[in-house]
Amino acid sequence: MEILLSQMTDIDTIFELYDDAIAFQKQVSTKQWRGFERALVETEIQKGLQYKIIINGAVACIFAIAYNDEIFWGAKDLQPSIYLHRIVTNPTFRGHSFVKVIIEWAKEYCKENNRQFIRMDTWGDNQRLIDYYITCGFEHTETILLSNTEGLPAHYTAMELALFEIEVI
Repeated sequence: MEILLSQMTDIDTIFELYDDAIAFQKQVSTKQWRGFERALVETEIQKGLQYKIIINGAVACIFAIAYNDEIFWGAKDLQPSIYLHRIVTNPTFRGHSFVKVIIEWAKEYCKENNRQFIRMDTWGDNQRLIDYYITCGFEHTETILLSNTEGLPAHYTAMELALFEIEVI
């Protein structure tokens, strides 16, 4: 298993995995992502913010990171953190606990890059995922109602978000 930066040659695979994730969300929830702009992912790849987990040559999981998330975190965004976004598991590899793998990777990343927190979010009414993130070691810090969603993907409109963090010591 390797965690590597995604490349432009991965972009079709990334969007196939997003489509798979949306199909899965439709099976288990009344809410789902509404897709993402290709330009967003291209920019993340160019900036070294889009990652993939490779197992036996296959893309098993993808995720993105960010260094700021002021819309969600407000003044706490000033604290040096990395934010995990859009963790998607290839359906063939479900059950491998990739969130836990990513957390361990992120802890090392934070130590090497002087970041104090690993942060992430999910829909505020997704109790199953909230509970899972807590079992992975995250603290559920608060649930917020988004009011300013300008520049965010459409699925963020008028939604509650549960916010999570792990302090890296």
